[in-house]
Amino acid sequence: MEDSHSFLYSFGDVDGQGYFAVFDGHAGKHAAEWCGQWFHEYLLHELINTPRTTPVCDLLNSTFHIVDTKLSQVAAEVGTHSGCTAVTAFLRLEYQNGEPVGPVGAGISEKAVTRVNPNDMDDQPWKHEAIALSEARDSTKKASEQRKSSLEESRQSKGAVKRTLYIANVGDARAVLCRGKKAVRLTYDHKGSDQQEAQRITDAGGYVMNNRVNGVLAVTRSLGDSSMKEFVVGSPFTTETTLTGEDQFLIIACDGLWDVCGDQDAVELIMNVKDPQEASRVLLDHALSQFSTDNLSVMVVSLKPVSFFDV
Repeated sequence: MEDSHSFLYSFGDVDGQGYFAVFDGHAGKHAAEWCGQWFHEYLLHELINTPRTTPVCDLLNSTFHIVDTKLSQVAAEVGTHSGCTAVTAFLRLEYQNGEPVGPVGAGISEKAVTRVNPNDMDDQPWKHEAIALSEARDSTKKASEQRKSSLEESRQSKGAVKRTLYIANVGDARAVLCRGKKAVRLTYDHKGSDQQEAQRITDAGGYVMNNRVNGVLAVTRSLGDSSMKEFVVGSPFTTETTLTGEDQFLIIACDGLWDVCGDQDAVELIMNVKDPQEASRVLLDHALSQFSTDNLSVMVVSLKPVSFFDV
């Protein structure tokens, strides 16, 4: 199994923030496992250390590039050249002008913020405990109650609050939103069969043969793959979506599902399944019944309406 995934509610100990991701590894599991352990820490570092007005899609783009560079450094040090496709989802509460509701790192102690430093992160994360979020959590229960009062006052002065979903992906890992019973794809498949991607690779001095980069890799963008980095870049496709009452759930999955199941088919299969975990199992079982031969990672995120402080 070369896949990895991660999800965090109240991401950064901020009410209404969520992080969800799937990483589909190839040529080894190191890149996917590393991203599952550390990608969200790098994103959190960017959120904390950039101006509040910085577009989130820009933050996701910079995080992907930072992580991609880090994986290349790790590859040079330990001699691994694995890579992974990736799809990440970041959900948060915002005012109508796009400003986040409350400080991005409202619940994180100064000690924890100091520790959320990518330069200090070990190249072998399985040897260490998760640091920033776990350190902060025990010390923020009281602060959370104080935050709620402060945020409620701010909400009354700044107006209505919306939920915004930010998606970023490289490769063929995909995110599909169910809106009004219809599938809405929020990602882009970066494959050798795509004419624009094939042209980009040719312009960079590579070639596409049998829909594979240099006859080897089926995806044209990924994290890692340091030996092919000149052609297989880590620049993500990003989307920003304001959620509405019609939005029911989000499916995040690797190509093991999408190779054998269309977007609308996936939505219809779980339309009436209430429990997200059970919905994930339904999609997994369907892929297996269709003889999917790839690794399978499926995540379903419920987007049902919630009260302001119950996200």
